[in-house]
Amino acid sequence: MTQLRPFRFAVHTSDAADGATWAAAARRYEALGFSSLFVRDHFDDQLAPIVAMTAAAYATTTLRVGCLVFDNDYRHPLVLAKEMATLDVLSGGRVELGIGAGWMGSDYEQAGMPYDRPGVRVDRMIEAVHIIKALHGDGPVDFKGDHYTITGHDALPKPVQRPHTPIMIGAGGKRLLTFAAREADIIGLNPKNLGNDAWADTNVGDATDEATDRKVAWIREAAGSRFDAIELSIVVPFIIETDDRAGMAEGIAAGLPPANAEVATAARVLESPYVLLGTLDEMAATIEARRERWGISYYVFNADSVDAAAPLVERLAGK
Repeated sequence: MTQLRPFRFAVHTSDAADGATWAAAARRYEALGFSSLFVRDHFDDQLAPIVAMTAAAYATTTLRVGCLVFDNDYRHPLVLAKEMATLDVLSGGRVELGIGAGWMGSDYEQAGMPYDRPGVRVDRMIEAVHIIKALHGDGPVDFKGDHYTITGHDALPKPVQRPHTPIMIGAGGKRLLTFAAREADIIGLNPKNLGNDAWADTNVGDATDEATDRKVAWIREAAGSRFDAIELSIVVPFIIETDDRAGMAEGIAAGLPPANAEVATAARVLESPYVLLGTLDEMAATIEARRERWGISYYVFNADSVDAAAPLVERLAGK
């Protein structure tokens, strides 16, 4: 029987006017009971992730810091492994290392980087995860793959968290979810993304409860006996306190892209794990029911949802 994990909650943001504002926000999230602060990894108007993570860690005492998620193509895995091990040491073991294969084509275009087909990007990321885990372990590492070669490197310092900083992989397709099930400590359940042009259509169509059933089944099958050791996470962009759940769901459904007619109903909106609507009691019950159904226990909210989410964090964190 699967053991239910205690709830954790995180904030996802990358914006601040200055250092004092960023530090104050991090301390506020910590005081409200959020477990973690996640930043983004893009080249547009946002704080650079590693610097922002470091500043947030230094402004707090218990708040964990991470990136949701590092684009593997932007940093060599040896460099990222060293940066994250260093921050883990300096923060007293509060790093969560999120990594993905990359998807935002405009970043690649503006940086003059090749935007390889998804399979190649995933291949490269898979090699990187193996390298990072090995470098965070004991002793020198030798690795020769199709994309990276490491020769006799003993990465120092080693992270405080052993055997490595917790690896978080966000995924929506079967191949990457299967890999994450075998290698990740935390899996972020995402709608699949078939490309930048089709982002809205594919995202919404793959955000249903039925799609989540399939994804958790893939993870269970691939993880086998280690399933209970995996923490399942999800970003919830829609959290609205209301005493009219049905009416609010109808409004959201009406605003969905036309290509998603099959899922653009109030009932399907309410069933989606990426949506939380209702009174505080109703939303808390929904979160608990979704943990029972899928095992999702790690909820991530955007910064503009912190006030709406805070009562849920107070009620459910650690339970």
